[in-house]
Amino acid sequence: MKRPDQIKTAPEKPSGSRVPPGQFLTGKFPVLTYGNEPKIDIKSWKLRVFGLVGQEKELDWAQFSDLKWETVDADFHCVTQWSALDQTWEGVSFAQILSLVQPDPRARFVMVHCYGGYTTNLPLGLAMGEGLFAHKHMGKPLGMSHGWPLRFVVPSRYGWKSAKWVNGIELIADDAPGFWELRGYHNDGDPWKEERFWPELMQ
Repeated sequence: MKRPDQIKTAPEKPSGSRVPPGQFLTGKFPVLTYGNEPKIDIKSWKLRVFGLVGQEKELDWAQFSDLKWETVDADFHCVTQWSALDQTWEGVSFAQILSLVQPDPRARFVMVHCYGGYTTNLPLGLAMGEGLFAHKHMGKPLGMSHGWPLRFVVPSRYGWKSAKWVNGIELIADDAPGFWELRGYHNDGDPWKEERFWPELMQ
């Protein structure tokens, strides 16, 4: 496994505060999961890149581990109103994964797929700019409850966009809601705008 050779820091917010509205700070990192934790065999694990790409690609764990790793330092904000500051993640950037395929010019969004059927959607530009497929958190491999072996981390969005137990990346032309977005969570999930739920639910 290659050592991380690049450190990124999430940009400061215009307000100057590191805690979005409606959030409280915690020194812990709570576990929130819908459904049962999957049983994953690292020997058979694969990360599939498909959809609007020139050629689909699958990475096994050895291939993924051999890519260039990065370290990202960022705060983490959960839609259930807790925030944990100064979180460090290590893994491979979304942009690097996409460099291994040829994205179709029509691709404008991404759907991240996970064991257990979980999905979440993002604009492709946002994923390219800050998405990280993390295997380590705070210097240690992710625990199973936090998404081992791979979690997709998107620091500027609420935590449900940071999908756990990732096994697929699908490039799509038109936006489509993922698991929680279908169940009333906001499509964008920006914590600084308190985009927790679809606006229609807030009326």
